Amino acid sequence: MSTTSDHPTTVLPGIDGRLRLLLIEDDPGDAFLVEELLADSGLDVEILHARTLGEARRRMSGRIHCVLADLSLPDAGGLELLQEVLSLTDRAAVVVLTGLADAHLGVRAVALGAEDYLVKGEVDGPLLARAIRYAIERKRAEESERRLVEARIVSRENARLERGLLPVPLIDDEALRHHARYRPGRRRALLGGDFYDTVQTDDGSVHLMIGDVCGHGPDEAALGVCLRMAWRTLVLAGHTGGQLLATLNTVLGHERRSDELFTTVCTITVDPSLRTARMHLAGHPPPLLLAGDEVAAVPDEPSGPALGLPTDLVDAGAWPAAEIALPASWGLLLYTDGLIEGRIGEGSVRLGTEGLVTLARDARRAGKAGGALIDALVAEVERLNGEELTDDVAVLLLTGQERR
Repeated sequence: MSTTSDHPTTVLPGIDGRLRLLLIEDDPGDAFLVEELLADSGLDVEILHARTLGEARRRMSGRIHCVLADLSLPDAGGLELLQEVLSLTDRAAVVVLTGLADAHLGVRAVALGAEDYLVKGEVDGPLLARAIRYAIERKRAEESERRLVEARIVSRENARLERGLLPVPLIDDEALRHHARYRPGRRRALLGGDFYDTVQTDDGSVHLMIGDVCGHGPDEAALGVCLRMAWRTLVLAGHTGGQLLATLNTVLGHERRSDELFTTVCTITVDPSLRTARMHLAGHPPPLLLAGDEVAAVPDEPSGPALGLPTDLVDAGAWPAAEIALPASWGLLLYTDGLIEGRIGEGSVRLGTEGLVTLARDARRAGKAGGALIDALVAEVERLNGEELTDDVAVLLLTGQERR
């Protein structure tokens, strides 16, 4: 049922279309009176009527803006009824409209979570409409405040997590610049299964790594941290290349919770001269090489399988090296596949590595560099995808120039 009126209608700010009200009232006469009061008030409202708590459970939906509830029904009553009604929704405002003129009960009802407490016979149309509008606005304000508090908590936790678990690059070289971005795909997640690291060893070599544990849960996040720390330890101990990946494969085999869990990795060792690099791919997309405004994907061959195979089936030779010639001024952009698996437009076509090359080239020609380049790429990928990316995204950019 819905109300109609010859009076000008009132539209609630921020609500598209009509206000949807769930009226929980077992008395047909009182229900009719509420409809008449709201019709005369000019409030544009669609009323859904439930005569019992059980019927209210069936009629409640995310489209309801406000619940107007009596506290005396055939199958429930009192504050226990109010608690049941409040448990049905965390989005709709709840207003009590009852024949119980009890101030103490009204205070307790509001304390439990009702937005207002009204007594039948003491309200007219304008007052009822105003109470409903105010209740909805208070509920929306409370929800906004709750989300703001949650965002602040997550932000503080995320900052602590980044300090504790995300790597601080070990680089002490004026010829190098390091930039990275990390964002988990899970809503309100603090960490995902992607990981990266950068270490410069005593001989001047620079070691870069980026990896992606399949999956998005906390177990995958913990495994990603474990593999990153193992990689850093191995690099500082002098291990590189295929042997390092073979050792990481062993670590993964012992630490993963399922034999089906695998991890893709890209490792690069930049020579102390900063003019050549050696790359190993383990099922991971190839990095991009930046030279001025020119951008190209590093060839993805030779490459090896993702980590996760039984150790008796692979050895250091499973991951051959690829040599990369670096120009006098260069950039290496490493990323996880969350950056290239977004859709392009309405269809099912994905961005892919070649699409990322095009975006990076356009961004470079627009003057983007360093962290601003990464931010521009992520923003453009999301724009093309039409929404936020659901997969974890990690991007690492190292730029360097030949030493003089």
